[in-house]
Amino acid sequence: MKRILTALVLIPLVLALVFWAPLWLYAAAVAAVAMMAGWECLGMAERGGFQPPRTAVMVALPLLFAGNFEWPDRGMAVFGILSLGLLICCVFSRPTERVMADAAVSIFCLFYVGVTLLALVNLRDPREEANGPSILALLFCVVWAGDIAALYVGRYWGRRKMAPVLSPKKTWEGAAGSLAASLLVAGGLLALAHILESWNSAVLSYSAGIWYWLVLAAVVNVAAQTGDLVESALKRSVGVKDSGDILPGHGGMLDRIDALLLAAPMLWYAQVIHQMF
Repeated sequence: MKRILTALVLIPLVLALVFWAPLWLYAAAVAAVAMMAGWECLGMAERGGFQPPRTAVMVALPLLFAGNFEWPDRGMAVFGILSLGLLICCVFSRPTERVMADAAVSIFCLFYVGVTLLALVNLRDPREEANGPSILALLFCVVWAGDIAALYVGRYWGRRKMAPVLSPKKTWEGAAGSLAASLLVAGGLLALAHILESWNSAVLSYSAGIWYWLVLAAVVNVAAQTGDLVESALKRSVGVKDSGDILPGHGGMLDRIDALLLAAPMLWYAQVIHQMF
């Protein structure tokens, strides 16, 4: 029940930010999520014996989003500058024998929860040719539907373990149900967009053909499921069950967005490649 109630609060909030918030507010919200996830990521690292400079990383994360917002085509350059800054910080603030490990964790955190989530802002940018809010709605709905289907299909019909070491509860049946649910939701959004278009409404619009979006939904679903396994591996490597407890029924913020950390960049890169041709 806690999981359902939390979702009922968060889903309308996310969709409201996607469709109606000004870009700066939306970007600030994504940056705040990245900072919460980053804080949990650093906490996990500390449980594993690392000592990354929390304050420096917490400063670098919002600077990454601010730089990307101001210069959207220079995001990786901003990441490079901030990474060098974290390296220098570790050199002068950590014992010599800890410099490499703590610098690696700090830069990894900046990439894992920062660079990946920049895709959410880039997809929303009105300077892009595609309808950003519609694409983000597809992303979130595909990931959410896949997550819910994987949970319940795996619980009731799951038999064959998919990754018993990384995530013992995940099954191939749950993965198949997740993929099917994502495709159904994507198809539903495309149908809804077609209906709205006939009513002269552009709230939802998808310019490419239906097969493009269905294939993309499948790719996003696979990336999302992989992202969940990646976070499971990170947690197991440091011996923790949940990244935190900020979201009732869901664990930590990192637990909630782990699928997006791979799915969002995958969708962004697919859109960039599609626009090139």
